[in-house]
Amino acid sequence: MATKKENDELTDKILRGLEKSYKDLLASKRRNNEDLIILQNDQIVRIKP
Repeated sequence: MATKKENDELTDKILRGLEKSYKDLLASKRRNNEDLIILQNDQIVRIKP
């Protein structure tokens, strides 16, 4: 069973990976001049990055 410290390190790694993925997604959308589609307040919204 993992310790609290190991769980915190794993959580930190996962969050850093998600942040990097999101930044890469935004960069890709900007580079290709595509809309970013998100769910906001139970509505689908298109955003031009």
